[in-house]
Amino acid sequence: MTRPPPSARTTPRRTRRPLVVGAVAVVAAIAAALGHALLNPSQAPSPWASPRSPSAEPSQAPAPLPPLHREQRGTPGEADGVVPDGVTVLDDGIPAVANLDANLLEALRRAARDGADDGVELSVNSGWRSPEYQSQLLRKAVAQYGSEAEAARWVATAKTSPHVSGDAVDIGPADAAEWLSEHGAGYGLCQIYRNEPWHYELRTEAIDRGCPRMYADPTQDPRMRP
Repeated sequence: MTRPPPSARTTPRRTRRPLVVGAVAVVAAIAAALGHALLNPSQAPSPWASPRSPSAEPSQAPAPLPPLHREQRGTPGEADGVVPDGVTVLDDGIPAVANLDANLLEALRRAARDGADDGVELSVNSGWRSPEYQSQLLRKAVAQYGSEAEAARWVATAKTSPHVSGDAVDIGPADAAEWLSEHGAGYGLCQIYRNEPWHYELRTEAIDRGCPRMYADPTQDPRMRP
């Protein structure tokens, strides 16, 4: 068996050496780039960033509030006429009571004092309301009853509601409303709508002539018509 000439044995070794050197150079270049990115994170682009993404172009305007926060910020509170539990016609610190018409409030308090002698407490379920609160109640009524026409039998618009003007009050509990139904005319306090035994307004002529005939519901009241 003859040996191959020396030049034939050394040829493969000479061809592999440039490949190894080239691979080392590539690895070194990648390591240098990664090291630069780690040392300068603010200059390193995010692999998920696109030309229109916030990480590529910082926004100049603050992000909008999520819908839940916007709803909470617009939710009516006591300042709009929301009534906490346990409020009576004597609570001046509650806007729903304090913002009622002065003559209506005086009549309610006279009735409340006399009702207390009969063991009855006149609580306020609703009184004065802001236009915003009234509008919210109307939207809820439309959602509940399925139409504006049906909702109008229970909730007026902000422009026509006597609650917004401070001329109406909703009395509770049931025994108090019943007591007022029997004795209210003597104070000029009358139930206005047959379907709302809790809703009272001031009719001073009732002291001498009795309360006027009730409407079946607010849609029959000429004041509610636009």
